[in-house]
Amino acid sequence: MSMQERKQRERAERERLIVATARELAEQQGWDAVTTRRLAEFIEYSQPVLYSHFRGKREIIGAVATQGATEMAAAVRAATATADSPRARVTALTRTYLDFAARNPAVYDALFLLDGGLAYAREDTPEPLKDAFAALLECLAEVAGDGVHPGLFTEVFWACLHGIAALTRTGRLLPEDAESRVELLVDRLAVL
Repeated sequence: MSMQERKQRERAERERLIVATARELAEQQGWDAVTTRRLAEFIEYSQPVLYSHFRGKREIIGAVATQGATEMAAAVRAATATADSPRARVTALTRTYLDFAARNPAVYDALFLLDGGLAYAREDTPEPLKDAFAALLECLAEVAGDGVHPGLFTEVFWACLHGIAALTRTGRLLPEDAESRVELLVDRLAVL
């Protein structure tokens, strides 16, 4: 291995460490606890080293969001791949999305609520974000209904999922009705 390859590998490892540490700290204490100073202390590198990878917290949030989008897309595809009907696929997608949001609140915030400097719904949207939307679209396109644009239907269904996730997390919805919400969303929005 050449010196340049080793340096590139070490740089990539440091970047993964920064992102993983930021994510862990955000999941434990919230994004307000994530500062470049604290990250530098946790990873035992100086702040200038951290700034050589990311210009600041905003870019770190973007990196966590990108990583989270990849994980969410994989989870949705895995859950829907084994379902044997359109209804089962949409139900699996719905449960998986809501479970992902509940289990990864800081990642979910990085993806959908915080400014990570990422473009959404544009040509320059990063591929992992496009792929996460594609994972939803792959499943939802088959239940959009006649004359309904599958992408538009996916956006509306996603908006409903996001609303349920956000309202559940903030305690504004009764937890005992979670499964009824899933059934209602699937039954009323998806053309099965």
